[in-house]
Amino acid sequence: MTTPTYSFAGRTVNRLGYGAMQLAGPGVFGPPKDRDEALAVLRAARDAGVNHIDTSDFYGPHITNQLIREALHPYPSDLLIVTKVGAVRGPNAEWQPAFSPQALAAAVTDNLKNLGVDVLDVVNLRVMFAVHGPAEGSIEAPLTALAELQQKGLIRHIGLSNVTPTQYAQGAAIVPIVGVQNQYNLAHRSDDGFIDQLAAEGVAYVPFFPLGGFSQLQSLALTQVATELGATPMQVALAWLLRRSPNILLIPGTSSTAHLAEN
Repeated sequence: MTTPTYSFAGRTVNRLGYGAMQLAGPGVFGPPKDRDEALAVLRAARDAGVNHIDTSDFYGPHITNQLIREALHPYPSDLLIVTKVGAVRGPNAEWQPAFSPQALAAAVTDNLKNLGVDVLDVVNLRVMFAVHGPAEGSIEAPLTALAELQQKGLIRHIGLSNVTPTQYAQGAAIVPIVGVQNQYNLAHRSDDGFIDQLAAEGVAYVPFFPLGGFSQLQSLALTQVATELGATPMQVALAWLLRRSPNILLIPGTSSTAHLAEN
């Protein structure tokens, strides 16, 4: 079967990518339980045709980017690495927003160093105005700071994460936005109209948490459908997302080579 592709950040990428968040330790903090397995997962993903990897230097922190570099550097010319800035880990591993120009510049520098590159392919601004989900608020200042780093040649393309359509419009007026990364799945469909808008504009939509936010009843229904199809719930959820819109790019994550093959 031909793997579906999409033009993202000037590259043709397979729509089934890989999200590196789970490579870090519990709670996305500290080193992995099995470093060799984490490296094997990354190499297996590449061997399976993955050419879009999603990461961030605040995963660990620093851990996932260091693993990616160890496993895959020097990087194949077709590999697109997308990272995120806009957050840091506090002393108790809590997530904290980090939107100042100084914090964003430091995050870009850390990503460059730990990935071992001179320029970042895509940097998503992770917006954190609420504990859970997008919340309205101006992103002009942090996005302008990122655009200045782009003008300095440190970033090729800019995207957004955890944003509303209003924030996307504000961002697109400042700098071209190549992708939006939000929570979206069968049970969490508030972005339906947003996805269609982005598809019409040729902008990628990257959903995270493909099984997140399901009620017990919804989970049971999905499991029943998956059983009838001889598949896993994750396989059904990912297949539905691929069919939902051609601009949807998937980044399922795992720290297990067995689970990677299953997806």
